[in-house]
Amino acid sequence: MYSTTWCGYCRRLKLQMDQAGIAYTEVNIERDPEAAAYVENVNGGNQTVPTLRFEDGTALTNPPMTAVTEKLASLAA
Repeated sequence: MYSTTWCGYCRRLKLQMDQAGIAYTEVNIERDPEAAAYVENVNGGNQTVPTLRFEDGTALTNPPMTAVTEKLASLAA
């Protein structure tokens, strides 16, 4: 999960993922220029967070929790 410290949407999604027992690694794009460049690349030049990158190389930007669980289920299938 790409995020920033000030992002309320990031905090909400992290809480939901924690409650669902979904493991993730958080990367602060303000401290990692390569991560910021990745986020910009998948979001049309914008540093939009939260951005989640999945094992298959795809990404979701500011997804609802249902989209996260659906994506993880499709990867597990």
